[in-house]
Amino acid sequence: MDTEYSNRIQEESGGVRPLSTVLKTMAVLDVLASSARGMKLPEVAAAMELSRPTAYQRLLTLIEAGWVEQDQEMRYRLSMHACRIAAAALEQASLGTRVQPVLEMLVHRVKETASLAVLDRGVPCIVSRVESESVLRAEQKIGTTMSLEGSASGRILTAFADDLTLARLKESGEPLAADALLQEARANGYALSSGYTHSGVIAIAAPIFDLNGKCTSTVSLVMPEMRFDLETFREPLLDAARTITKMQQGER
Repeated sequence: MDTEYSNRIQEESGGVRPLSTVLKTMAVLDVLASSARGMKLPEVAAAMELSRPTAYQRLLTLIEAGWVEQDQEMRYRLSMHACRIAAAALEQASLGTRVQPVLEMLVHRVKETASLAVLDRGVPCIVSRVESESVLRAEQKIGTTMSLEGSASGRILTAFADDLTLARLKESGEPLAADALLQEARANGYALSSGYTHSGVIAIAAPIFDLNGKCTSTVSLVMPEMRFDLETFREPLLDAARTITKMQQGER
């Protein structure tokens, strides 16, 4: 968890600081979410550079709160409570179940994987995804975070950020794409990934705007570089972005 980024936001809004013990405990959720399966106590302790008693105390706290559970092999894993909270967060951001059919239609049109990403603690994070049926495809699960500098979604979220968000991104310490690339993204209405973050994979992303004209998220397509063709993917992607934007703005 990017506690420095979180602390700075709180300080800017009145000098009230978050509870460090809570932040440290909640950071366990990020560690568990990064694993494809549950983790045993020694693994959690090692990943967080904690003693086993301290790691156990934090895990026990999250179990009592309903965020974490143990499986039959005594591995700690996220509970289904996390799914319910995630679904509620998407609905409150107007990015819930209504968006899924748009992503499905986009995948049907272009036969490639589509994703929805938002800024989460200063970095792009995939919050919804529809996989293509192709055997050869890029594997990125929901919850995956990406580079602001190299990912297509990161470049869009930077290029179309409002002044306050852009200032926070610059202060976060995360590398940003060059100004020329950001200007090009604004002019084109889409951005491509650099290719160096995932070799052999390319993505194209477009911005989604809320009722106030703020870029709140991105819709993107990702595929093996050998299948990428800008003319094939650009208009279907931009159509999907416009459709979701209309949903965000209350249009039918």
